[in-house]
Amino acid sequence: MYLLEHDAKELLAARGIPVPDGRLVSRDETIDRRALPPGPWVVKGQIAAGGREKVELVRRAETLLEVTDHLTAMLGATVKGRTVEAVRIEQQVKAAREIYVGFLLDAGSGAVRAILSASGGMEIEQVPHDQIHTELVSPDVQALSACVDRLAAKLPPEVSAAAREAGHKLARAFFELEAMLVEVNPLFVLGNGRWIAGDARIVTDDNALPRQKELEALVRTRAAAYPDVARKHVHGFDYVEVDADGEIGLLTTGAGLSMMLIDELRAVGLKPFNFLDIRTGGLRGETRRLTQVLQWIGHGKKVRVLLVNIFAGITDLGEFSQLLVKALGAAQLKTPVVARLVGNGLPVAREVLAAASISLHVDLDDALAAVREHLEK
Repeated sequence: MYLLEHDAKELLAARGIPVPDGRLVSRDETIDRRALPPGPWVVKGQIAAGGREKVELVRRAETLLEVTDHLTAMLGATVKGRTVEAVRIEQQVKAAREIYVGFLLDAGSGAVRAILSASGGMEIEQVPHDQIHTELVSPDVQALSACVDRLAAKLPPEVSAAAREAGHKLARAFFELEAMLVEVNPLFVLGNGRWIAGDARIVTDDNALPRQKELEALVRTRAAAYPDVARKHVHGFDYVEVDADGEIGLLTTGAGLSMMLIDELRAVGLKPFNFLDIRTGGLRGETRRLTQVLQWIGHGKKVRVLLVNIFAGITDLGEFSQLLVKALGAAQLKTPVVARLVGNGLPVAREVLAAASISLHVDLDDALAAVREHLEK
């Protein structure tokens, strides 16, 4: 889960990491000037993406009129494929220096990569290599703290102490949150030696939610901001809308196979609407999960065909097909259906789907050709 900056800063502030005074304003709110921190301000559009300043989602404001103008321009705008549903209004910070501190879980080794740089406020990839100090260490808070000391000692004296102190606190937060990424860029170093997190990015591990009650509460109370994670938390499987303009709803199982199917569709110029790992073993002979997914897909404004792609091992395709037909009726999905099924129980599945006037294919290319025929009608 890629946290919005506001939520990332709230989590860091709760762990003793200083952040600029600020508040969140959503699309349906009327701004309360009395609740704002003292100006001047920075108005920051909240989307889960980097480089927001380049797309004018970070704007400075000297007056309340400018704040209002920025809110009007940002809220509801679609930027980088995401709609800005809220903005953070925070107090401007005058910094003597801007540096970078970040920790990243290295999936290949299971270790943690620590990164400190005397240059911040830009994409870390753009910083000259001789200004970046990094080290891969074992996933242990003591080891990471010792690494921070080594890397901070390589920075200029005027920022070394701030980098060390911030690094230690962020390292603890990294482990406490079971995060995959904790990054502060820029970390403002103030003239008196103090420091403050100018921006914050946290990526959490969805699988840790049962242990992370603070994050679990965040997902529950701010479900609209994190719909994909909230759905998985409630329903127990993965469903992600990948393209609001997608024309093909996907009813699929197996995360790897589902991602491969999305790649296959895009490679031939087709536009999938969603990713799904329905986990057919969890259906347990009832249609609630299938019906819910079909209703979600039905909300896609441009979805014109449903592609069912199930590669079954333990699952009996005959039983699955019966559940599918019942769920289609319950969800009242009106789009045509193309099914590609492979595995146990295929003869019965063919009979069940034929009775429901649903074409069944074993070959993926044949299924995609049928999908394209429906789109061209």
